Amino acid sequence: MDTLAGRLVVDVPQIDRRVDPVQSDVPWEDPAALAAAWLPGEGEERMLMTLTTVDAEGFPRSRTVMLSEFDGERFFFHTDAASRKVVDLAANPRVSLAMLWPGFSRQIIVQGTAEVAPAEEVAHAYARRSPYLQQLAWMNTAEFAALPLAEREARWAAFAEQHPEPAQPEGWVGYAVTPHRVMFWVSHPEAASRRVEFTRAGSGWARRYLPG
Repeated sequence: MDTLAGRLVVDVPQIDRRVDPVQSDVPWEDPAALAAAWLPGEGEERMLMTLTTVDAEGFPRSRTVMLSEFDGERFFFHTDAASRKVVDLAANPRVSLAMLWPGFSRQIIVQGTAEVAPAEEVAHAYARRSPYLQQLAWMNTAEFAALPLAEREARWAAFAEQHPEPAQPEGWVGYAVTPHRVMFWVSHPEAASRRVEFTRAGSGWARRYLPG
């Protein structure tokens, strides 16, 4: 994704709808394999997703987080242990994830259960973060957010100078989401878009098509 002369340029997936697993007449049987085919691989830029949890009053709470990793079965994200999402997950581990591609060409929706990720996975994910995101893990606090803009910028610059490669904070945690339901959507400019939904059924998956 590049910004040129004030214009936002994005990479939109090129979709051959004759063989696309959502639009074509040849279905995929395994949602994990389909997700792996769509999502960024090792060494590629991570993508953002919308994470929705349930708060103490029973209301959905959504925010944008980074999809740190997909291991072929589970979807991982990482956060500060003091965040509201961690409080939500401790009371109710059921979550929804929404991943949308640039140009609104593809979308994956996941419903599943989150559990704390292993320490070694959390450390690996933190090491892969950019210096900016590593610093964010230290400074993205309620106290910092309440400061005036000039002070936030000054403190940010001072921390970056003092800690060019900040170590992993003790309060940095990760979660792995095991899906119960996965839905894939693909646009189609010459016909109605549609979705294919996979729902766990015993040791396998049940598949059905839905309108877009």
